[in-house]
Amino acid sequence: MKRSRSMEFGVGLFILVGILGLVFLGLRVSGLTFSGASNTYQLEANFSNIGGLKPRARVSMAGVTVGRVESIELDTEWYDARVTLSLTNELEGQISRDATAAILTSGLLGEQYVGLSMGGDPETLEEGDTIRDTQSALVLEELIQQFISNMATN
Repeated sequence: MKRSRSMEFGVGLFILVGILGLVFLGLRVSGLTFSGASNTYQLEANFSNIGGLKPRARVSMAGVTVGRVESIELDTEWYDARVTLSLTNELEGQISRDATAAILTSGLLGEQYVGLSMGGDPETLEEGDTIRDTQSALVLEELIQQFISNMATN
């Protein structure tokens, strides 16, 4: 009887650790964290098409994650998507005014993220400024449609 209870306790403990591990992995994959607000500053960028970009998507520069997409909303003046980027404080005053923001895809069908490229302007963007030079997402369906229509005309 005593051995049976200790075995049941061990199995229960093993299952509990497994469930906690799955929750931890799910949070890591989704980009959610339990940490409080870190030192960040925000920039905005307008895109004519964001494709499948989602809030909390990563923002990278030279392949290094430097922030997250804070929010996405429709700019009713120009009818573009206004994307608010939350970047690490170390980059404040470092990103030039002619920097480029592009929506890129990890792999062929992977997640979409914002890639920043530095420019050469000595003037820099400050908190709340807008990145003017943007490149919209490449939508696979539009490329296939364009290819088919080109094949049909030839």
